[in-house]
Amino acid sequence: MTDLPQYPAGVVLVSYTCSQCRRFGEHPARTADVSMVLASTEPTGDVLIFDSHYMHCGQPMGTAGSELRRLSAPLSTEGTGEDGPDIYLSTRVLRCVCGFQLELPE
Repeated sequence: MTDLPQYPAGVVLVSYTCSQCRRFGEHPARTADVSMVLASTEPTGDVLIFDSHYMHCGQPMGTAGSELRRLSAPLSTEGTGEDGPDIYLSTRVLRCVCGFQLELPE
């Protein structure tokens, strides 16, 4: 991390390399966001989240559209064959330059 005099106090330059594709990335980030990521005891997987930015391969993921997903489940486990009401969920699709993508509820 490096202080950035041209940015407000509490913003640093963060640099990292993706452990899978070995791409290097860096961007400004708030120290509070960096602290939360570094202090997390849960595995972050391949995606880092800074504020509202999702990062993969060291780069912010771009919006690749949206999808409408249908969720359904049976009303009973008794095997009646009767389905419950359908639920539709609108999602935002984010994609990395490497092709990796994920969907987030809107």
